[in-house]
Amino acid sequence: MPSGPLMVIGGAEDKLRRRTILREFVAASGGDRARIAVVPTASSLGPEVVEVYDALFRREGAADVVAVRPQSRDDAHDPATVALLDDVTGIFMTGGNQLKLSAIVCGTPLGDAIVGARERGVVIAGTSAGASIQSSHMVAFGGPGSTPKQRMTQVAAGLGLLESSVIDQHFDQRNRYGRLLMIVAQSPQLLGLGVDEDTAAVVERDERGHEMMRVVGRGAVTVMDPARITTDAFEAKRSQPILASGVVLHVLPAGQVFDLTERVLVPPVPQVDPGEAAEIAEAEQDLRQLARDIAAADADPIVLRRRLARRRGRPSHDPDGAPA
Repeated sequence: MPSGPLMVIGGAEDKLRRRTILREFVAASGGDRARIAVVPTASSLGPEVVEVYDALFRREGAADVVAVRPQSRDDAHDPATVALLDDVTGIFMTGGNQLKLSAIVCGTPLGDAIVGARERGVVIAGTSAGASIQSSHMVAFGGPGSTPKQRMTQVAAGLGLLESSVIDQHFDQRNRYGRLLMIVAQSPQLLGLGVDEDTAAVVERDERGHEMMRVVGRGAVTVMDPARITTDAFEAKRSQPILASGVVLHVLPAGQVFDLTERVLVPPVPQVDPGEAAEIAEAEQDLRQLARDIAAADADPIVLRRRLARRRGRPSHDPDGAPA
C-alpha cells in the first residue's frame, strides 16, 4: 500500500546550523513545491511557534506554510479546519503537551484526516509531543530514571500511524529508559522506540508492506523488543521496581536501518574508501594487461616494467639503474 513517510523527531532538532532533519522534511514534502501544514496544538506558544517553523521551512525552500491549530475537539470537527489538509504535501506537529494534543485531535475528523493524508503520500512529521502521538500508544506523562517501576508513567491513545508501538522522545537526554521499559513490560505486544534529541526515525513502507525505519541526526534511536520478556509487571505493587528480563535492545545511530515489521536490523552496506577503490581498480587493470602480454609471448621483464611505469606515471629504470 503506497504511503508517505513518517518523521518521528525526538525534540530539540537543530534550527540554526545544519538543520539536517528539517531540511530532509521539506525535501521529502516536495522542496520548492512543498505546501506544509503546521499543527501547533500541543504548544502553549500558539502563533509564535508557527512563525518560527514558517520561517524555517520557507528558508529551506517550501512554497507555502499554513497553520492548523484546533483548540478544542469542536475545532477538530470543523470541516473548514479539516479542509486545510486537503492539498498539503507535508504535516508538521510541534512539541509541547502530548496529552493535550491527543485529547484534542485523536478520534476526530482532523485526526482521521492526518492518518488519511499519509495514505495518499503526504509526509507526516512531529517533534517531541508531535513524535509521541504518531504511535498507537502514547506516553502521556511520567518521570525519569533508568529502572522500570510500577506507576512510573501513564499511557494514552495516539494516532496509530505506527501500529503496535509506543514512542518516547528526548530519550537519552532526559533518562527515559525506565519508563519505556515499564510500558513494554506491561504491554509486551508493543515495540518501544526511544528517540534522542536532534534525531529522527524516518519510517517508510517498502514494496512488501514492511515499515522500514532509517535513523537521521546526531543521536540514536533505541528499540526495545519485549516479545520474549519475563516480567512481574502484573503483580508489582505501588512504585516497586519491575522485573524485565529478555528484552532485546537495539541502539541505532544515524544511517542504520531497522525493519519494524520483522523487528530485525537490516545489515549495513559496507563503505569502501574511494582512494582504496581506485588503487584496487588500477591493480586489476595492470593484471589484465600483464595477462594479455604473457598470452602474446611478449614477456620481456624490461618491457613489462616500462609499460607499468608509464601507466602509473613513474620513471622506469633498466637493470643497470639508469632511467629507461
